[in-house]
Amino acid sequence: MTLASKITLTRLLMAPVFAVLAVYYGETVKAGSPDESLRWWAVGVFIFASLSDAVDGYVARHYNQRSKFGAFMDPFADKTLLLTGIVFLTFIPWGEGWSIPIWFTALMILRDIIIIGGIWILHYFNSHVPIRPHWSGKVCTVTQMILLGWVMLKIIPLSPIYPTIVAAIFTVWSGIEYFREGLRQLHQHDVVE
Repeated sequence: MTLASKITLTRLLMAPVFAVLAVYYGETVKAGSPDESLRWWAVGVFIFASLSDAVDGYVARHYNQRSKFGAFMDPFADKTLLLTGIVFLTFIPWGEGWSIPIWFTALMILRDIIIIGGIWILHYFNSHVPIRPHWSGKVCTVTQMILLGWVMLKIIPLSPIYPTIVAAIFTVWSGIEYFREGLRQLHQHDVVE
């Protein structure tokens, strides 16, 4: 196993560490005496895990450590970390008004289910599914990360609804773009036959 893949696996393992810290912090919030050190540990773990994405990408590219395993595990680890953060910040209280609305979490999960279902359908018909990231998907991920940071850090005294709306717009937009790309690939398969 390459160093880049080990870094990716470390990121994957950081998601449950973040989750445990988030739950413990949420319990202290519910009890009425928030233990801010737990929140900062959770934030630190999340930031460390997020930064590892850039590190494993750098290592893979610069030291020729690209692999099929890494190509699959890298986005899987990214999605696991992001989804863990969003789900836990939806259901675990981080203070009055500091949570992600459940409708956004449902929207994000629905989008990912549709994309995964589309990949399975394309794989069934085409056997090979070229996955090309769209810029709207990258912006979607960035806006979701900003939303997570907004809620976790609690620095800006504005409601998280504002970054939630921006993230929702890009979540829907990127979902539509991936759906259109899937239809295009399906149509190409029909033309070839």
